[in-house]
Amino acid sequence: MTVTLADVAARARVSPATVSRVLNGNYPVAASTRERVLRAVDDLDYVLNGPASSLAAATSDLVGILVNDIADPFFGIMAGAAQTQIGGPGDGSGRAGGEKLAVICNTGGSPERELTYLTLLQRQRAAAVVLTGGAVEYPDHQAAMAAKLAKMADAGTRIVFCGRPPLAEGDALVAALAFDNRGGGRRLTEHLISLGHRRIGYVAGPPERTTTRHRLEGHREALRAAGLDAEAGDAERLTVHGPYDRRSGYEATLDILRRDPAVTAVVAANDTVALGACAAVRDQGLRIPQDISVAGFDDLPFSVDAVPALTTVRLPLFEAGARAGRLAMGKENPPPGGIATIAAELMIRGSTAPPRVG
Repeated sequence: MTVTLADVAARARVSPATVSRVLNGNYPVAASTRERVLRAVDDLDYVLNGPASSLAAATSDLVGILVNDIADPFFGIMAGAAQTQIGGPGDGSGRAGGEKLAVICNTGGSPERELTYLTLLQRQRAAAVVLTGGAVEYPDHQAAMAAKLAKMADAGTRIVFCGRPPLAEGDALVAALAFDNRGGGRRLTEHLISLGHRRIGYVAGPPERTTTRHRLEGHREALRAAGLDAEAGDAERLTVHGPYDRRSGYEATLDILRRDPAVTAVVAANDTVALGACAAVRDQGLRIPQDISVAGFDDLPFSVDAVPALTTVRLPLFEAGARAGRLAMGKENPPPGGIATIAAELMIRGSTAPPRVG
C-alpha cells in the first residue's frame, strides 16, 4: 500500500502542511517537530509523490555510487570508472544527452549510513544505484538492505553490485559483479607454500565483511590442503583482524610476530594493510623478503612502486567499475542469472621469496 503525506502526518502527530514544510525545507519548523516528522518518514519509508512529481522528474537523472571510503584507491578506482559510463562527455558539445548525474556517497563503512544514503536516493527517485565493495553480514542489516533495494527496484531504480556478492537469492538486482576473493586468497597462500613457507601470519580485515571472510576462507583452504593448519600452531592464533588501513597492518603484524617469532611470511588483507605490515617488519630489524615475505591483495597502483615491489592479487577494479556503470545505464546486458564472478590474478613480485634456512 502506498504511504501518503497524511499517513506521515498522523504518525508524527502534526498537520500535513507541517510535513510538507519539513520536507520542502522552505519554512521554519521547531527542531523537535522536524525530528518527529523525519522519524515518521523513515519508519513508514515514505517517498515523495503526487504534488512532488515535478521534483521527482527533475531528479530522475541521478545515479548514486556508494563507497566505503573514496580516499581508498580500491573504491576510488571503481567509482571513477563507473562515473565514466554514467556521466560521460556525451557528444562533446557540452549539452546533456543520455548522461546521468553520478553522486558519490561515502558511507565510511557504516551500515546505518549505507541505509540512510539509499533512503535519500530513493526519495530522489534515483535512476540507478551502484553499491561497491564488500557487504556487512549482520543479519538485521542484510534484511533491511534487501527490503530497501526491493522497494527501490519496484519503483524503477536499477540496482548494481560491484565487488560484492548478492545478499540472497531473489535479490532485486540488475547484476552483481563479485570478485573471486576466495580463489585469489587461496592462490596467494599456495604461492607462499610453494616457496617453502610453513608458518604464515594473516592480517585480516573487519570480520563482519564479506570480502574479509572470503579472502580468509581462501587462505585457510590452502593451509588445509597442504596440511599446515595444525602445523601453523592453529591458524586462528596467527590471524589478527582490523580495519583495512595501514595502521592496522602495522599493529597486527607486530602482534603476529610476538605470538610466533618463527613466522616467515605475512599475508595482508589488502595492499594498504600490506604497507603497514612491511613497516612493522622493518622496524623489527628484519628484511623483506630475506627474513619475512609480505603479500597483499588488490594490486593497487602503488603496490608495484613499493620496495621491494609487492606480491599481490590483481582485481580488475577499473574494468569492473566501468562495467557496473554500463549496467546501471542499461548500456550492457546483465550476465546470465544476473551474477558474474570476476577472476583474480596472482602478481608475483619481489616481496616474497623462499624462507631463510638456518
